[in-house]
Amino acid sequence: MWVWKAGASLRLRGLQPAGVPGRRLLRSHAASQAGSNWARCWHCGDSGRGDGFFCPRCRALQPPDPTRDYFSLMDCNRSFKIDITKLQNRYQQLQRLIHPDFFSQKSQTEKDFSEKHSTLVNDAYKTLLAPLSRGLYLLKLHGIEIPEGTDYEMDNQFLMEIMEINEKLAEAESEDAVADVESTVQDDFEKAKEILTKMKYFSNVEEKVKLKKIPL
Repeated sequence: MWVWKAGASLRLRGLQPAGVPGRRLLRSHAASQAGSNWARCWHCGDSGRGDGFFCPRCRALQPPDPTRDYFSLMDCNRSFKIDITKLQNRYQQLQRLIHPDFFSQKSQTEKDFSEKHSTLVNDAYKTLLAPLSRGLYLLKLHGIEIPEGTDYEMDNQFLMEIMEINEKLAEAESEDAVADVESTVQDDFEKAKEILTKMKYFSNVEEKVKLKKIPL
């Protein structure tokens, strides 16, 4: 029904944090990326490689890594197609690790960091859970943003179709009529999924082009 134009494409290892019985420190393939950006611990000054959450020496909670994207944080492949069950499990594990409730007896610094981590994990989970927000986030990671509240490069035919769907929904007075609108929208989501999946392959080609442009 519609065409989306875009200029470009788009496990865990446990360690026990000191003083927090019953909770496990998560380690994923993404943690090594966070470790490369590790700064000195605010508490003990250690500069050793961390896991992205706790200091490897004193186990003090560290601030969130600003360079870590949602896919890395949630231990998911950077792709439109992700394992939802794995995402949900990762979310629950992270909240058991850094939720503010577990830091009520800690220093104010760690309380503040816990709040920031928890908010970031919530945002990451909600963004990657929904297909639309996940797709838009993938585009954003590739430097393509669609401003909210604008009809970005949408032709008149598409806008007319959206108006007709909204009118049909407003006039729906039975479950069958609502189900008919829902079916139409679901078909469009499947088409969007197909487009975003193709964008992953364009992204791979784009990376190869960058490598080719590097002087030997």
